[in-house]
Amino acid sequence: MSNVKTLLLITGIFEIIIGVPVMGGLIVMGLSYIPLVVMLALHIVTLVLASQHNADKHGSILGIVTSVIAIIPIVGMIMHLITGILLLVSASKADRNQSFPPPPPSSF
Repeated sequence: MSNVKTLLLITGIFEIIIGVPVMGGLIVMGLSYIPLVVMLALHIVTLVLASQHNADKHGSILGIVTSVIAIIPIVGMIMHLITGILLLVSASKADRNQSFPPPPPSSF
């Protein structure tokens, strides 16, 4: 599994968790909005790695936007859920576009 796919999965799962209506709000507000800053940093790192590996960047870009506007309660919840779904779909497609070398010849 590539680093980009791993980061897409991690950020997607975290976005879904933060998007859960009551639990996500308690996590974000209980930790003084620090999870939004952490997610912003993770999305930036994922975007940089995705750019280097020609992977899908849409989820990371939407994640950056979501982290910035997520201080608006209902809008933030909806954006986190949409972003999480998009990131998980991007992670599922991450390895499909890569070409793999042929297997080595067998010794039989």
